Amino acid sequence: MHPAPVERLPAGLARRIALAAQGFAEPRPSTDIGIRQLRRLVDRLAVVQIDSVNVLSRSHYLPAFSRLGSYPRAALDDLTARRHAVFEYWAHEASFLPVRLHPFLRWRMAAAEQHAWGNMVRLQRERPGFVAEVLERVRAEGPLKAGDLLDGPRERSGEMWDWHAGKVALEWLFFTGEVTATHRTTSFEKVYDLTERVLPADVLRAPTPEPADAVRELVRTAARALGVATERDLRDYFRLTPVAARTAIAELADAGQLLPVEVTGWGGAAWLDPAARRPRWIRARALLSPFDSLVWERPRVERIFGFRYRLEIYTPAAKRVHGYYVLPFLLGDHLVARVDLKADRKAGILLVQAAHGEDGIDRRAVSAALAGELRLMADWLELDDVAVCGAGDLAGELARASAPARADVGA
Repeated sequence: MHPAPVERLPAGLARRIALAAQGFAEPRPSTDIGIRQLRRLVDRLAVVQIDSVNVLSRSHYLPAFSRLGSYPRAALDDLTARRHAVFEYWAHEASFLPVRLHPFLRWRMAAAEQHAWGNMVRLQRERPGFVAEVLERVRAEGPLKAGDLLDGPRERSGEMWDWHAGKVALEWLFFTGEVTATHRTTSFEKVYDLTERVLPADVLRAPTPEPADAVRELVRTAARALGVATERDLRDYFRLTPVAARTAIAELADAGQLLPVEVTGWGGAAWLDPAARRPRWIRARALLSPFDSLVWERPRVERIFGFRYRLEIYTPAAKRVHGYYVLPFLLGDHLVARVDLKADRKAGILLVQAAHGEDGIDRRAVSAALAGELRLMADWLELDDVAVCGAGDLAGELARASAPARADVGA
């Protein structure tokens, strides 16, 4: 029996498949956006990365805005913090995930010593009694913040995030799945409670799959979210090990649940979700968080879009090329520009601190579309104005496009 021929996909089609899988092939809703649309989006993406940087907006709010347009952020809070249709865990990074995936990540919870950070593992090994005391305190007192466990002056840990011992203990318990996040405070502090008191009962009752079966489901989920992907893309979505991901891909391919393809210009094997949409065009207009699942893996962004993108938050200001918090701008099926944005909440202004366009774009058309998206974002963030500060090769054109229209004066 001969293997089926490998399909060859043009690069443009692969790009449109990837965008459709990520939710950019559909027009934004023309009606009010609520829980139903947000739940559907989280189910589609499977992973919504969390980050604490708040220079513009908490990053987990941005993917829904990019795809759906203006929506009430309180509705996403409701989905995560009250309905608990979404739970928080370490997936790609710190992430919100649909609760259906909880059983498929229990193998990671059970193997915390292999996957957790050094300070968490060290505390559990060196002070297991303290970790047990923290768990009992959560059990007895109910939801707790790390700050509730800070008695007296804190000891500096020397770790990157400089967590105190109580925070480290809670994060160990969070990694093992004994506690989970019930919600985040307005200052973004995580509130922990026993998992059994937070997640829906049917999720808790769901059987725990064997690790190999769980990894296979995670790869299948990643394939649906990506549309077409390399092995590295598939394993990166949930930060799986190469061996486990490779095995899962082979098994899914044998079952016909992944199709081998070659994409023009990719230079290696790729895999296609058999159910992936193949749109003839994409008419998207979106600003993308640096932590959006469309752009978080920079080699994939460069391969699909020819767009070199680096996060410069931790780069010294004098050495930054494009800015501190830079969002790529998607227009149609191309990334055509990038803007460094800041929400000046006190002044009520969305600041465009830099704007750069890609080579070969229609600068006037891109600036007009980008100005419209910035105005929409400002309204969504409840800011009064958009101000383009002047840095970057697209700033002048964007400033003109963003200027308010003036009525004719005089007879």
